[in-house]
Amino acid sequence: MSKNFETQAVRIQTERSQFSEHSTPLFLTSSFVFDDAEDMRASFAEEKQRNLYSRFSNPNTTEFVDKIVAMEGAEAGYAFATGMGAVFSTFAALLGAGDHIVSSRSVFGSTHSLFTKYLPKWNIETSYFKVNELDKVERLIQPNTKILYAESPTNPAVDILDLEALSQIAKKHNLLLVIDNCFATPYLQNPIKFGADLVIHSATKLIDGQGRVLGGVTVGKVELVKEIYLFSRNTGPAMSPFNAWVLSKSLETLAVRVDKHCENALKVAQFLEAHPAVNFVKYPFLPSHPQYEVAKKQMRLGGNIVAFEIKGGIEAGRKFLNKIKLCSLSANLGDSRTIVTHPASTTHSKLSEEDRLEVGITDGLVRSSIGLEFVDDVIEDLKQALEV
Repeated sequence: MSKNFETQAVRIQTERSQFSEHSTPLFLTSSFVFDDAEDMRASFAEEKQRNLYSRFSNPNTTEFVDKIVAMEGAEAGYAFATGMGAVFSTFAALLGAGDHIVSSRSVFGSTHSLFTKYLPKWNIETSYFKVNELDKVERLIQPNTKILYAESPTNPAVDILDLEALSQIAKKHNLLLVIDNCFATPYLQNPIKFGADLVIHSATKLIDGQGRVLGGVTVGKVELVKEIYLFSRNTGPAMSPFNAWVLSKSLETLAVRVDKHCENALKVAQFLEAHPAVNFVKYPFLPSHPQYEVAKKQMRLGGNIVAFEIKGGIEAGRKFLNKIKLCSLSANLGDSRTIVTHPASTTHSKLSEEDRLEVGITDGLVRSSIGLEFVDDVIEDLKQALEV
């Protein structure tokens, strides 16, 4: 099998059945049958590699995971019903009572809730560092620290963390480095190449690419994935065969889609940077981005998310959303359709201003997920919505 990304995305497939199908069919079955008592015994004893029950594995989920594993340069993986299912199960499988996490403060809101509201129930605590303060990470490490965690690019402020620098810290202190690679996808960035032990994706986003299904996946070192698999087969967060089939098909077009997303996003970012109603623009492949050189080092292209601050604060952000005509107002991202959100008045409105600023959410910040439309039409919509 070729090691080229596009070929792997198209050609890694479940073994064909007796019908010699060209495209992998759906395996909508909850369970699988055995030839006899000895076959069943040997299968449950894991003396054979085969499907037992779709909560454990299924030909569709296996194909999807195999593709992500190959694309990320990982050893093994497991697929989940949602991205947050992947995040929670990864931490729950690898941590015990009394353990400690060091994490970037700029994480997805639900991940922040997991760290601050739910994991403390099991006496698992988290210490945060800011994205521009990697020099302070080592001060947060305790004798019971087990995991160093980060998103890059971050949600929603599109900051970039130096994965190689994080890896050096993790290795020095014998920590597991876990990276959420959702915004970049395996096409734009491979954290394992920079030293990550595990990589997590919300497949709901660009991997699906059309806003249809939910999914998550964790890939990485085989001994770590085995623990995650054993936890998950007992607790039940598995991805459905149908969603796995959709997502595996989506991976076949990931490269061509993301190339276009990035081309459009860069043009939008350049337009916004020159607009008088905009204070600043954050896009990884704009030279003005604070971590531009790091982004160029570890990413193929800049991704499809453009964050920008409108002059006028929260009220200006609301007016901007109300004037949008073409783009969608939605909480999702990574869709074929361009989506805009104003975090301060919507997704992060319950946070204090101080908490929002800690993760780069100013009152006028807009997160735009640039889609596959003709880019001039997207720019025209943003232009008219920014008019005073």
